[in-house]
Amino acid sequence: MHPKIALVNKMDINFTRSKKDNDFDMSENNFSLLSGLATEKRNAASENIDEFSTIDVVRLINDEDKKVADAITPILPNIAKAVDIIAAGIASGGRLIYCGAGTSGRLGVLDAAECPPTFGVSQGLVTGIIAGGRAAMFEAQEGAEDSPELGATDLKKLSLTEKDIVVGIAASGRTPYVIGALSYARSLKSKTIAVSCSPDSPISRIADIALTAVTGPEIITGSTRMKAGTAEKMILNMLSTGTMIKLGKTYGNLMVDLKATNKKLVARAKNIVMSATGCTMDESIDALAKSNGSAKKAIFIILTGTDADKAAYWLSEAKGHLGLALKLYNHSTK
Repeated sequence: MHPKIALVNKMDINFTRSKKDNDFDMSENNFSLLSGLATEKRNAASENIDEFSTIDVVRLINDEDKKVADAITPILPNIAKAVDIIAAGIASGGRLIYCGAGTSGRLGVLDAAECPPTFGVSQGLVTGIIAGGRAAMFEAQEGAEDSPELGATDLKKLSLTEKDIVVGIAASGRTPYVIGALSYARSLKSKTIAVSCSPDSPISRIADIALTAVTGPEIITGSTRMKAGTAEKMILNMLSTGTMIKLGKTYGNLMVDLKATNKKLVARAKNIVMSATGCTMDESIDALAKSNGSAKKAIFIILTGTDADKAAYWLSEAKGHLGLALKLYNHSTK
């Protein structure tokens, strides 16, 4: 070990605050719990990273990042199960709710915020809550994550029901805010999913499905915004995207339910219609105008030679799945 590094092997102090001071706990037992986490161990490859050249620093970070996808591979079957549960819950009138603190919470809010413009879902169908509220998206609210009661309270504010699905996100798997949220969700018989990067974590034992990607020690010890955060983002991508595919929000790999709320998305909607049908730009624009901007309906109109009312009817019959709607329509005309 480098001579300038001195590790503390034993915590010989017991520094605590009372409950009214946010339960700040530096007891030996708490220290041992933290230091035993996979996400808190030191990475041997980066012990002397402060002496590396810049290119070697970024090369090492890149090499470590390559390990993230491999860490997710073993849990793909459980991710698939989670997607099916979420899709079934939403189809039955439920919502997908992410909860987390710090980086994990921000990633949940980010994924939720992307769903309405990408897949055309209503605001609130996919929701993210973060310890400390909106302010925590922009500035760290360090004490908020230590309250399990706050996690439960934030879910109560959403009028959680047993139809909803709650996804708790915590790299360590032991964040009190997330534990409180998942425990409250379980009490209402809501389906629960735990996303973490530490084996056999408390949240994995609470949840119906545990998605544990063991990404190992970080380049900077304990900086779980790095590999662990990347793994969490990849898993959330799979959960939301897989769910939306199952709900008929795509046609092939085209996002046919997007909301064209800016110039880029308006252009994308035109291109989607052209790609799906082989029509001209003018035909795409005309069909989108007839369908009030709905790429899904515009594609149906062009491929069937019908109108917006017929598109709405057959899409309703197919529960929003464009491919199935086209099959049902074609079968009806035979």
